[in-house]
Amino acid sequence: MPAELQSTSQGQTLVLTLRHPELRNALEPAICAAGIEALNVAERNPDVRCVVITGADGLFSAGNSPQRLQALRHQSAPAQVHGLDLLHHWIEAIRTHPKPVIAAVEGEAKGAGFSLALACDLMVAARNAVFAMNHVHAGLSPDGGASWSLAQMLPRALAHEILMCGDRIDAARLQSLGMVNRLADPGRALHEALALAQRLNDGPPHALASIKELVGEARHHSFTEQLALERSHFVRNLQHALAGETRAASADPRA
Repeated sequence: MPAELQSTSQGQTLVLTLRHPELRNALEPAICAAGIEALNVAERNPDVRCVVITGADGLFSAGNSPQRLQALRHQSAPAQVHGLDLLHHWIEAIRTHPKPVIAAVEGEAKGAGFSLALACDLMVAARNAVFAMNHVHAGLSPDGGASWSLAQMLPRALAHEILMCGDRIDAARLQSLGMVNRLADPGRALHEALALAQRLNDGPPHALASIKELVGEARHHSFTEQLALERSHFVRNLQHALAGETRAASADPRA
């Protein structure tokens, strides 16, 4: 069965499912290209409020397949760069997408699969899910923005340990480190992710888009610069049609 990214709708939530059973949902170029296109379509569709990324058959993703890595080794340097760029373009599209993106992780998320989950805005993981930045075991350095994500989320020494040792980490440990938002019973990660998505869907999309942009930009700005950016977003959202409804609801004691 060829690699594919299945796209389905659950109300206002777009669900993208990685499916490549022969290679443990490896992130093949066709999947990455389809992911970029799916996010572009979702951005233009006002009926989509949230995106969930998950994997088929009780598995999130094992990252890059050994077969593909071996094939890349025998290609030219420009071809190797192009092969990696598709994954990185998808990761960047997730980070900059104006709508919330949630990872629903079952089974394992390893290598670039772990990077993909970290790129999402929120993460729901089954209690028995396992994660590993196992690039080092193949003599490789990380890809998919893993070094950036871990450096932003964790102390420097801990980020080094995860990347340099490549050990398996369970979902409970990641939650204790603030990297997983919700734990779910095995087989229920997608269900819990959809419930979280529904909560976001009920919120004002313009405000959620501002929050995502503000958090994403905060690390690049001084405090004074971030205050100015918050002011700009606040004033713009204050003029939005939905802002009046929010103020009215807040003033109602029954709300």
